[in-house]
Amino acid sequence: MSWQTELNSWMFPTTHTRSDPPSVGHNTPQTQELHVPVDGKPTVVTFLRHCGCPFAEKTFLSMREAASQHPDIQFMAVSHSDEAATGRWLRELGGADRVNVTVDDQRKSYAAWGLGVSSFWHVLNPWSLYDVYKLGKQKGIWNRPTESGTRWQTSGSFAVDAAGIVKKAVPSQSAGEVPDFKELVNALSE
Repeated sequence: MSWQTELNSWMFPTTHTRSDPPSVGHNTPQTQELHVPVDGKPTVVTFLRHCGCPFAEKTFLSMREAASQHPDIQFMAVSHSDEAATGRWLRELGGADRVNVTVDDQRKSYAAWGLGVSSFWHVLNPWSLYDVYKLGKQKGIWNRPTESGTRWQTSGSFAVDAAGIVKKAVPSQSAGEVPDFKELVNALSE
């Protein structure tokens, strides 16, 4: 990690043509980078913020816990940090356990699933900044070095049944949003 990589994470990234997020009751987008469902099982897929972001860390840890409680559901995390940075980040967090991690450093699957580049307000609103502070004070989750990826990429989570139909779609409304995996899992049993 260097100051240059930290600075690069603040640079506005190239944008891709973004689709609308998949709606409940519709098929998931299929891209070369991402195929859902996984192994014909119901799948919870979460597109993460950059590796190093405290909200990405909280999201991943919550996802990993949900995966250990629901072995009948496949959990997939998508990272837009590069392969090496994602691998180091996962080792720092203690591994992926039952979470399947896919790297899409070009962010093409993000765009296909309706997750684009965010606004200044999405990232730096007062509530998200306060939530960063709370996450650090209450959970000990602080910013880690950002080796690759962009702070401007939005995140989101989706519950997909075994046939590839979206049961719940939750594109993040702010950088500080952490998905409720209980709600995503419950959507798969409805």
